[in-house]
Amino acid sequence: MKKFLAILLCFAVIFSLVACSGPNEQGSQGSSGSNNSTEESTPPESSVAPTEQPSEPSEQTSSEAPSETSSETPSEEPVEGKTLVVYYSATNNTEAVAGYIAEATGADLFELVPVEPYTAEDLDWTDRDSRVSREHDDETLRVVELENAIPDNWDEYDTVFIGYPIWWGIAAWPVDSFISAIDFTGKTVIPFCTSSSSGLGQSGELLRDAAGTGNWLEGQRFQSRASEDTVKEWVASLGL
Repeated sequence: MKKFLAILLCFAVIFSLVACSGPNEQGSQGSSGSNNSTEESTPPESSVAPTEQPSEPSEQTSSEAPSETSSETPSEEPVEGKTLVVYYSATNNTEAVAGYIAEATGADLFELVPVEPYTAEDLDWTDRDSRVSREHDDETLRVVELENAIPDNWDEYDTVFIGYPIWWGIAAWPVDSFISAIDFTGKTVIPFCTSSSSGLGQSGELLRDAAGTGNWLEGQRFQSRASEDTVKEWVASLGL
């Protein structure tokens, strides 16, 4: 009997141990599952994502910055020198066109100013005794002294526009004094003129021949009151 009771007691102890160990393991697994669920949605991880997202664009921006700089540099490389617009204007018409060209090209302006300026009476070509009429009839009188015939920093300019009014089918002769005083070697020269009726004629070719140097392009004639859009369209067509 005692042996039977001892065996029953052993079974009771074993059963009690098994019953206690089961909930503990299940509780441990439940706790582990709860921890995993919590880690996947913890604020630290959710807060890390936003901080990493801005860092990626900022790194790309940093790496793209050099490419943006290099893309701008080639567009500036072809412009090796500066552009100058030289002009003589008797009645401000050529001056206006010169200003439009300078604005379109970012050029500097240089006005040819006679030491003895032309008055309205001097420019009256219908008067046979006016200054321009006498100069027209006697070429020796066409040597017009200028206040300054040589622009500052002339060697820095690669492209030179030369503007003038048309007098008797040719360039107004104050421009001749500038042409004779300058060396155009290595420069691209583009003549332009203003006239109410006459065309460019041979004025550009005559200036080119008188200069003897430079790469002279075909010129352009504008109406006396040419619009800014008209002038800028012509400049754009040059492909400078």
